[in-house]
Amino acid sequence: MPYANLKVPADTLTPESKKRLIDADTGAFAGVYGERARATTLVLLEEVPDGGWGLGGNILTAEMLGRS
Repeated sequence: MPYANLKVPADTLTPESKKRLIDADTGAFAGVYGERARATTLVLLEEVPDGGWGLGGNILTAEMLGRS
């Protein structure tokens, strides 16, 4: 079973954009493994809360990313 775990900043995606990401990843796996993989592809979208990201040892916040 193909599996993708996508981590995204919380509250940055609409239900429609989540669906598009899931469809795109599922389609990518089906493109590689064939259509038989579509029915068993698992895509997990995890929304990471503000301050739950780090880069280079620094905590990233929405404000630092220009989203506040």
